Amino acid sequence: MSGGGPVEVDRDLSYAWYVAVVLMVCNTFSFIDRQILGLLVTPIKLELGISDTEIGLLQGLAFGIFYTLLGVPMGRIADHGSRRNLVAAGIFCWSLMTSLCAGARSFGTLFLARMGVGVGEATLSPSAFSLLSDYFPTHRLGTALSVFSMGIFFGSGLALILGGLIIGAVGSWRVTFLIVGLPGILVGLLALTIKEPPRRNLLLAAGGQPSRLTLAEVVAQVSSRWQSVAGICLGFAAQALCNYAQQAWLPTFFVRVHGWTVPRAGVTLGILSLFTGLFGSYLGGRLTDHWQRRGIAEASLRVAVLATVGAGVLFTLAMAVPALGARLVLLTPAFFFLAMPIGSVYASLQMILPNQVRGQIGALQVFTLNLGGLILGAALPGYLTDYVFRDTQMIGWSLALTVGTASLLSAVLFRATWGPYRRDYALMHGSR
Repeated sequence: MSGGGPVEVDRDLSYAWYVAVVLMVCNTFSFIDRQILGLLVTPIKLELGISDTEIGLLQGLAFGIFYTLLGVPMGRIADHGSRRNLVAAGIFCWSLMTSLCAGARSFGTLFLARMGVGVGEATLSPSAFSLLSDYFPTHRLGTALSVFSMGIFFGSGLALILGGLIIGAVGSWRVTFLIVGLPGILVGLLALTIKEPPRRNLLLAAGGQPSRLTLAEVVAQVSSRWQSVAGICLGFAAQALCNYAQQAWLPTFFVRVHGWTVPRAGVTLGILSLFTGLFGSYLGGRLTDHWQRRGIAEASLRVAVLATVGAGVLFTLAMAVPALGARLVLLTPAFFFLAMPIGSVYASLQMILPNQVRGQIGALQVFTLNLGGLILGAALPGYLTDYVFRDTQMIGWSLALTVGTASLLSAVLFRATWGPYRRDYALMHGSR
């Protein structure tokens, strides 16, 4: 096997950082298109006559079903084909389908359009993980993937800010979908400026040539590291559940409980989540790389435990206190901790598997993240409000129960994975 471990010598990374920024822009637009629906709950409910549970399905299941199911085959394509072209095609697809949401006349037609958004977005993460793992050495990968992950917070924040401003100006959720969807075509063209890098950390065949792994051989590579893979994927799914739950329902919480207008909720929460998310994501990556250079193999998982505990405690307290000012004060560090582990955890599996598996393991990671995180995160608060509390004003307690429980579970799973991960990291990189 070629490639290196944490003592790799740095090369000129200027173009690599350009690639990371371009992929971050792509990720930003994917999250704008994905999350804009969270701000449009009230006008869509009024016009289409649908329930909180159905809104949760539109935000979670409708988007997540194909985004989740197509991730693994997209990952296999990324491991053997042009990752750049796959990303560009996906951007064109999801941008078109977001624009088509504007024409929805019922729950069913909006559900189908949201499914199309998921089809396009399934291409991005597996390809980005694989590209950045080839562009960056191991001890810089945490920061690189954290820069890519900043797109989550640029996108989610801008979806709230721009969405709030647009709907305040034009008063139409349909026009809002058109305005946020169409610019994605230009982003697809930007993705085509990325160059395919040489593939590193390849498994070599007997003759010294890179081995093209069969699906059975890919499964064997993953199975030999099953404890690390299972712990990271399940822990990340629980952490993602927290993020998706608050992104889907926090604007609605402030509209219902504090009487905010939709534009005020969008702009306020967008600015708050944008800056705390960017800072948290970047610092999480830097802390991971710092610990990695000090020889702590499970650095990314240590960051994840720290972050999930902090997020769970602070977010639950924010929903429990009645005063608006106190809520916003507590939500600020809660958002920071929710963002902190994302890029680091993405990097964790890339560090313990060979190149021919990286797109597919990234897709598996996204598969479990969305199966448990996106689908349940968007649906659970609405379900609890409709069928447990039976009071739409209790959405804050539904969020507290969802985020508090999932954060605790995530921390336990990440901590339990430290030992197996150290072993798998040593096998991949050798004892140094």
